Amino acid sequence: MLLSGYTKNVFRPECNPSFQSVHCIARLNEDVGEALPYLNAVLGGTQYLDDPPEVIFHHQGKIIKVGAREIAVNALKDEQEADRILEWLKNEINQAWESRDSITPCYTGKVKPKLIEILKLLPKTNCKKCGQPTCMAFAAQVMEGGRGPEHCPELSGENQKKLSEYLAGFDFE
Repeated sequence: MLLSGYTKNVFRPECNPSFQSVHCIARLNEDVGEALPYLNAVLGGTQYLDDPPEVIFHHQGKIIKVGAREIAVNALKDEQEADRILEWLKNEINQAWESRDSITPCYTGKVKPKLIEILKLLPKTNCKKCGQPTCMAFAAQVMEGGRGPEHCPELSGENQKKLSEYLAGFDFE
């Protein structure tokens, strides 16, 4: 076992204490930097950085950063959700490390769709019917995998099909 545990801190962001969600930073008991390329290969991070070693994941609307000595997670409902995600990551890190002989390490992130390509297909009316203030904000959520073409009520059938086909070439998990 590479990672035995962590110390977590769950908090509301200081910049906006009225946020409903909380963030979590966990300080790791051990340095897991050597395991990160294997974890990236298994879970498919959206970004991988070499120095310092970090892998970033987008999972169920959350941004998760795993570094050599720290895990950070945003947009959590509560401390229990933080506990579930941290335990899941601890297990994934340990499994990736124990299976490293059979895993090809990955030192790159996933290729993401381009914001401008998504925006070109949107109606650009800034109607707010999707719940976002602008089509640009909506396009950013689509780019990250948090929304899909079906979430834009103003999107024409033809452009919805084109956007679906464009996004089909990317892996958002």
